[in-house]
Amino acid sequence: MKLALLLSYLATWALIPHLLLLKKRPTATLAWLWAIIFIPFLGALAYLLVGTDRLQRRRLRRRRRVATAGGREGAPDLTADPETLSLVAALPKRDRQFLRLISRVNELPISAASGLRVLRDAAEYYPALEARIRAARHHIHFEVYIWQPDATGGRFLQLLTEAACRGVSVRLLIDEVGSNGFEEDALADFRAAGGKFSWFQSLDPRRNRFFLNLRNHRKLQIIDAAVAFVGGMNIGREYEGHNPELGPWRDVQVEAEGPVVAELQSAFADDWFFATGERISARRYYSAPHAPARHPAQVVLGGPDLRYGPIGKSLVSVFNESSRRLWIATGYFVPSEILLTAIALAASRGVDVRLLISERNDHPWLVRVGRSFYSELFAAGVRIYEYSAGLNHAKVTLADDDWGMIGSTNLDYRSLRLNFELNLLFHSREANARLAEILERDFADAQEINPAVFAKRPFRKKFLEAALRPLSPML
Repeated sequence: MKLALLLSYLATWALIPHLLLLKKRPTATLAWLWAIIFIPFLGALAYLLVGTDRLQRRRLRRRRRVATAGGREGAPDLTADPETLSLVAALPKRDRQFLRLISRVNELPISAASGLRVLRDAAEYYPALEARIRAARHHIHFEVYIWQPDATGGRFLQLLTEAACRGVSVRLLIDEVGSNGFEEDALADFRAAGGKFSWFQSLDPRRNRFFLNLRNHRKLQIIDAAVAFVGGMNIGREYEGHNPELGPWRDVQVEAEGPVVAELQSAFADDWFFATGERISARRYYSAPHAPARHPAQVVLGGPDLRYGPIGKSLVSVFNESSRRLWIATGYFVPSEILLTAIALAASRGVDVRLLISERNDHPWLVRVGRSFYSELFAAGVRIYEYSAGLNHAKVTLADDDWGMIGSTNLDYRSLRLNFELNLLFHSREANARLAEILERDFADAQEINPAVFAKRPFRKKFLEAALRPLSPML
């Protein structure tokens, strides 16, 4: 019996080559190595369940890859769309170079929007989305992390069912972990009307998937290839501020029209193909009449299927691009060392850096971990605000007057390494003026942390933050 246990334990060491080939950060590799070796069986089981943060999946459409070498001003343009080419060519040289950089990092072409509308809260987002669903004529593609089985979820499901009844092709993609309270029985009428539904499953042994810890955190809705919604909001009563435990819910979404919708459609098509095996490739899904493009834009994707962390590199690039103002809002703040350094360096070079973090949180212990990073940021001159009037779930970056980014990505390890995420970066003074107005209101409703007072907090709080900080790569 003892020999069998010993041999079984040694057999778990077969996971070590897999761990090493993942090329995790050295600290994470060592942590899992120690767990496998020194915590018999349980360490190996934990690694199998949550230790793998990389998967491979085939893409539906072979996007034109962007060369990473070169990058000179005279290098080939990164989009074949003449309208976008003309728009980008009119930008200042630094802006053109920045767009090319982000395009290469993400291996996606530069695109553009004919219209951008920044939506504050569900009070603006839900009516706009409802109106677009009611007006849909060809297709609705709906991707979300959380769909609550409540009155709000029922209302939107009825809207999608009605659209399917009038002949609209409706596809609904929901993450199984995020929406674990949602029952498929509620979809009977939707499916009877012709609507298509799928879970986004990274754990499915029948399809050789064993990734319990990987989730689709993207929020994306596309209607008739003409308009798309991107941001941080899901579907549920709490987003309308009706959950008394969370209080008023703060969030931001952006409604985009124009050529960039085709790139967002590609992102949905890849996710749908991963989930169902169905190809969405007909031309009508990727083209629609639109007004002249006015705002250069870039789709920024993140996920465990993408090598070299494009979403983290894109965030660092935006932070580095700022020269006057860098305002950041994030629901969760457990930054990597690179992001922390980029934020601090921006402040050190005289940029007005403000960081808005939700003090009320559905994961309160993340707030304590995040506070362990404050002192370094204070030393560089960063101003930190904690929002306690409700739950601030927005994921927003505003750089100077021209660059804005809205999406699903928090500044934490899970968003940067484990989740499938989606952001939209855009160059628009109009949209960013609206975004600045929203952030100014949020700063006014938040409490700015005084560095001197923060330094005098009780020892027990300092010790707890210090004790939790080494766990930050695992959060």
